[in-house]
Amino acid sequence: MQRGRHAGSLADRAARSGFPGPPPSAPPPSGPPPSGPPPAGPAPPADTVRRPAGGHGRHCWVHDPPDAPGTWPGLLVEWRQREDGWHGRVAYTVVGTHGPVLVEAWLPAEQLAQG
Repeated sequence: MQRGRHAGSLADRAARSGFPGPPPSAPPPSGPPPSGPPPAGPAPPADTVRRPAGGHGRHCWVHDPPDAPGTWPGLLVEWRQREDGWHGRVAYTVVGTHGPVLVEAWLPAEQLAQG
């Protein structure tokens, strides 16, 4: 970015990025709710069902990660089972020589605590 130039708000730039936003929500139905179960119909084909792009992160505490002793707040992104047990993929920040550093790593479950 250059000083004195304004590229618009973050929302404007996101709209120009070409990445689709969340689908609009349907308006609430008008009138009284239908009685009984909804009518049965064919399920949509599997290839038309929209699946979320990713999971939901969960707060955790990272205990003594490599090169950063201590306990650090982190975000648990996913789990994976390996031959030696469960490992969590976490993102956390540590103090670096020039300020905070974001670290992403697979760590054994023993080093992670629910937050």
